[in-house]
Amino acid sequence: MIKKSVRFSLLAMLFVPLVSLAQNWQKTELGIKANTASHSLELQFFNPSTVRVIKSPAGNKFSKQSLSVIQTPRQVAFTVKQKGNWLNLQTSQLKLSINLESGTLSFSDSKSGSLLKEKEGSAKFTPFDDAGNQTYTVEQSYQLDPEETIYGLGIQQQGRMSQRNVSLNMVQGNTDDYIPFFQSVKGYGLFWDNYSPTKFQDNQEGTSFQSEVGDGIDYYFMYGGNADGVIAHMRELTGQAPMVPLWTFGFFQSKERYKSQDELVNVVRKYRELGVPLDGIIQDWQYWGSNYLWNAMEFLNADFPDPQKMVNDIHRLKAHLTISIWNSFGPHTKQYKELEKIGALMNFATWPQSGSDKWPPNRDYPSGVRVYDPYNPAARDIYWKYLKYMHDLGIDAWWMDSSEPDHLDFKPSDMDNKTHLGSFRKVRNAFPLMTVGGVYTHQRAVDSNKRVFILTRSAFAGQQRYGANTWSGDVTSSWKALRNQISGGLNFSLSGIPYWNADIGGFFLNRFPRKLDDPEYRELYVRWLEFGAFTPMMRSHGADAPREIYQFGQKGTKYYDAIEKYIHLRYRFLPYIYSTSRDVTVNHSSMMRALVMDFPTDKNALDINDEYLFGKSILISPVTVPQYVKPGLNGKDTIQVEDFSSIGSKETYLPAGADWFDFWTGEKWSGGTTVSKQTPLDMLPLYVRSGSIL
Repeated sequence: MIKKSVRFSLLAMLFVPLVSLAQNWQKTELGIKANTASHSLELQFFNPSTVRVIKSPAGNKFSKQSLSVIQTPRQVAFTVKQKGNWLNLQTSQLKLSINLESGTLSFSDSKSGSLLKEKEGSAKFTPFDDAGNQTYTVEQSYQLDPEETIYGLGIQQQGRMSQRNVSLNMVQGNTDDYIPFFQSVKGYGLFWDNYSPTKFQDNQEGTSFQSEVGDGIDYYFMYGGNADGVIAHMRELTGQAPMVPLWTFGFFQSKERYKSQDELVNVVRKYRELGVPLDGIIQDWQYWGSNYLWNAMEFLNADFPDPQKMVNDIHRLKAHLTISIWNSFGPHTKQYKELEKIGALMNFATWPQSGSDKWPPNRDYPSGVRVYDPYNPAARDIYWKYLKYMHDLGIDAWWMDSSEPDHLDFKPSDMDNKTHLGSFRKVRNAFPLMTVGGVYTHQRAVDSNKRVFILTRSAFAGQQRYGANTWSGDVTSSWKALRNQISGGLNFSLSGIPYWNADIGGFFLNRFPRKLDDPEYRELYVRWLEFGAFTPMMRSHGADAPREIYQFGQKGTKYYDAIEKYIHLRYRFLPYIYSTSRDVTVNHSSMMRALVMDFPTDKNALDINDEYLFGKSILISPVTVPQYVKPGLNGKDTIQVEDFSSIGSKETYLPAGADWFDFWTGEKWSGGTTVSKQTPLDMLPLYVRSGSIL
C-alpha cells in the first residue's frame, strides 16, 4: 500500500510540470502564444519564411504600432509538436524550436541545418524611467557560427564589409545612419524593430541588440536563401521602393552654396555651352535670408528676386532643380509660430546655433532655431502646407538636409523632449523615416502623376518606400573617406535600402588648404567622380571650393577630360541603370551589390571592401589611393606635385562562378583570379560578367 502511494506521488510530480507546460502555450490564428516563468512570448507569421518574435515581461500587455513595418501578419500553414520542454513549429520554409521554460528560440531552414539561435536565457528586461513613463531597457542575444559573416546595420564610416567583432552605439548622426537590421551569408536576416538609442555588439560572447526604451523585445526573422531573398522579405515587410524619375540618374552639380539665382542658372547655362551633360542643379541653404528665417521655404534673400523665373530658366535649359529644406525652423518663420502653437517644436541645440550667418558662428546671438516634431501628423501637415508653395513653383525634387536631425551640445535630458509618440528617446532613430515620409505622402496626395524624389542625409528601415536617396553626410575629403564610402554604401544596400550616394570629392577640404590648386585633391576628385558614376546618384557637391567641371581646367587638359569622360560614360549606361532601377521596384533587387550577393559560396569574396557589382552585370573596382603625386618643394614648404612619369595599377579579384570581360579591352578572364590593370588618371577598372547584355 505504501509502495503504491509512493509510486503514485512520483508519477503525479512528473505529470504536473508536463501539464503545466502544455497549458502555457496556445496556437493562434497567426502563430502561437506562450508563457514562461519570466516573460510572455508571441510568434506571428507574415509568410512561411518570415516570423515576428515578441517578448514582454510576465504580466505585461505588449501593444505597438510599428513605424517601419507596414505589412500585416497572415495565416500561414504550420505544424506544432511538443517534445518535453521543447515546442517545434514548422512551415514549408522554416523550423522554429522554443524552450518553454526559458523562452529561448532557434531557427532552421526546413531543408538544411541551423540558421540562428538565441543565446540561452538572454532576453532581458531592465526597468527604466523614460521621462516619467515606467518601461524597460530591452536586450536579446544570439549565437552565430564563428566563421559566419553578417552585413547591413546601415551606413558607417568604418571601411569594413563584415559586421562581426564590432560594437556600435546606434544613434543617427551626420555621417552614420543606423538601421538595426543585419543579414547573414547563410541567407537569413533579422530586423530589430526598436527606435530608441540601441547598442549592437558582436564578440566571442554573442551577438546582441540592447535598446534604451521598449515595452518588450520585438524583432523579425526572415529566411530568403540568399541576399536578394532576404532583401525581398525586408521590403515586403517595410515597403517597396517606388520608381524615381529617369532624370535623377543623370549628373547633378551642387555646392555649398550658390549665392544668387543668377549664379545658379549660369552654372546650368555654362554646362550647356560646354556640351557636358547635366540633369540636376541643387540650391543649398540661405535662399530664405537670415538664420532667424531658417528654412522659411520662401525666397526672402534679395539675391533671389524672381524664383518663378529662376525655375522657368532652369527648365528651359532642360535641367531640373532640387532645393534644400530642413527639419528645423527659425523663430521668425510662419512655420515656427504655427508649430509652436500645437506644441510641435523640440528644445535642444541644433544647427545653426548662431543668429549670424558669419563664420565662425557667434553664439552670443543665438538663432533660436528649433527642430519640429515629425511624429505628429498635424506637424507634418503644417510642414507641407508651406512646402507646397515651392512645389507649385515647379521645383522638381527636395533635398532634406539634417534629417537625423543635428543634435548639438547633447544633454541626456534632451531625450526627455515630448513628441506625439512619447519621449524623443523612445522614437529617436525613426526621425528621418517620419520626416521624409511626411513630404512623400503629402506630395503624392496632391500630385499622384509625378514621381517623388528626395535626397536626404539620414535613413531608417522602411524609408525606401518614400522615393528617397540617402547620401553619406558631410564626409571629409580624403582617400580614406573615399574607401569608406564603398563599404558604407554596400552595407546600406544590404540593409534593404537601394538608393545611396556620397558627395563626390568629399564635403570638407580641411586636408587640402590649397584646395583645387592641390594636385592630390584634383586626383582624389577625379577618382571619386569615377566611383560616383557607378552609384545610384552621381552628384558633385562640397564646401570650401566650387566643383563644377570648368573649375578643373578646360577641354584638352587631363583633369577636365577625365571628368567629362565619366559624365558621358554615366549617360552611356543610362538605359542599363534605368532598367536596373525597374528591377529594384519590380523584383526587390539592389543597384549597388556587394560581391556576397551574387557569389556567397566564394569565400574570397565575402569581405572585400573596395569593389562591387553595379547592377548584376558590371564589376566596379575604384582606385582609392593616390598614384600621380609626390612630395615637392615650394620655397621652404613641402607640397604635393604632379608626377605622371609612371603609370599606376589596381588589382581586382574576379569572383569564382563566372567569366569576366575587361570593359575597355574585351579581354576575357576566368573567375576566381586576381588581375592587375594599369590605371592612368582616366581609367577605372570595369569588368563585365559573361552572358550580360548591356
